[in-house]
Amino acid sequence: MEYKVVCVLAIALIVGLFSSAHGQAALTQAQCSVEAVARVNCGPPGIGPADCYNKGCCYDNTLPNAIWCFYSRPDDECLL
Repeated sequence: MEYKVVCVLAIALIVGLFSSAHGQAALTQAQCSVEAVARVNCGPPGIGPADCYNKGCCYDNTLPNAIWCFYSRPDDECLL
């Protein structure tokens, strides 16, 4: 019985360590709805979606002439 508990805890630890965004909550669609001209680059050219999300940024490659990996929209509650 102890072996099963240790295995379950180990699996939970591994899943927690390798979760996307390194413990950060996933960004919402509203946070990532930034107009193409207002996007601020968040990664090097050619960055993929996984690396972009791991930096805590938004990724949208649907607009060919826009920045694909970009910072999210600031939270209105945090503005002074």
